[in-house]
Amino acid sequence: MMMDKGLSLRETEAFIEGSGHLTDIVKFGFGTSAVVPNLEEKIKLYKEANIRPYFGGTLFEIFYARNMFDDYLRLLDKYGLDLAEISDGSIIINHDEKCELIQKMAKDRTVLSEVGSKDSGIIISPNKWIKMMSTELEAGSWKVIAEGREAGNVGVFRPNGTAHTFLINKIIAKVNPNDILWEAPIKNQQVWFIKLFGANVNLGNIAPNEMIPLECLRLGLRGDTFFEFMPSDYKDRLKQVNDEEDVEVEEEKE
Repeated sequence: MMMDKGLSLRETEAFIEGSGHLTDIVKFGFGTSAVVPNLEEKIKLYKEANIRPYFGGTLFEIFYARNMFDDYLRLLDKYGLDLAEISDGSIIINHDEKCELIQKMAKDRTVLSEVGSKDSGIIISPNKWIKMMSTELEAGSWKVIAEGREAGNVGVFRPNGTAHTFLINKIIAKVNPNDILWEAPIKNQQVWFIKLFGANVNLGNIAPNEMIPLECLRLGLRGDTFFEFMPSDYKDRLKQVNDEEDVEVEEEKE
């Protein structure tokens, strides 16, 4: 998932030309869709490139907090969006109520639901993460988004941007990783997930100019994942060379 934070029409065209073939879905980040000009034209460009655009969850929350859920549905219809996000990262929604919203919206659309708070001060236990993700998938979510924000420093990440490994391991023990879209805007986060889940892991909040670099990570075309995709016989040969060099070093010490 690429995060569009306000690309112009020309930038959108350039993005599609260069990276559209690597992109499944595009999120109009937070509430940018209410501000950018030519929104309808941008949506048309993405659709013509077989990329599914959708509004960020914050826009949904802005409508929902004002008791304007039906207005939000009409907005989706206005722009012909068949993909929608339901989140509660900034506001508090009773979880049963959130699942009802997912179920209602999933009748006519593909739903992404986000789990995790944007507030670093709100700590959610691993068991609660698992319960929320599981019940939202049962309610009709296509994928559950693991909150990471555009800065990659909350949710499944620690404040310094490193992966919260204990939490993630707890989650994937109960929730199928294929049903999770991990927000991972920073390279070392992307590398970590690729090494854990493989090249086809679902990643989101990727900047437009980072789509090709990310694909290189997925294919082992960068040093960070170079050895993840090498043939096993090469790894064996490399290990043999390293072992022989270690022996030579020991002999020199003697």
